[in-house]
Amino acid sequence: MHDLNWFGGGMMIFWWGFIIIGIIMGTKWIFSQSTDTHEDTSLEILKKRFARGEINKKEFLEKKNEID
Repeated sequence: MHDLNWFGGGMMIFWWGFIIIGIIMGTKWIFSQSTDTHEDTSLEILKKRFARGEINKKEFLEKKNEID
């Protein structure tokens, strides 16, 4: 009979640990979602377009000077 009491207590500790870890991970996930929604700046967009080959170096420098 005493073995069953240890098993039940162990399961209760496991259960509460699972709940606490779930709350912590859920909170971290929610906060990471809110910080990932930042918009790129004009210069970041311009750099990405240049890196993808959408604009050449001359266009990049002209547009960069306009931004600055």
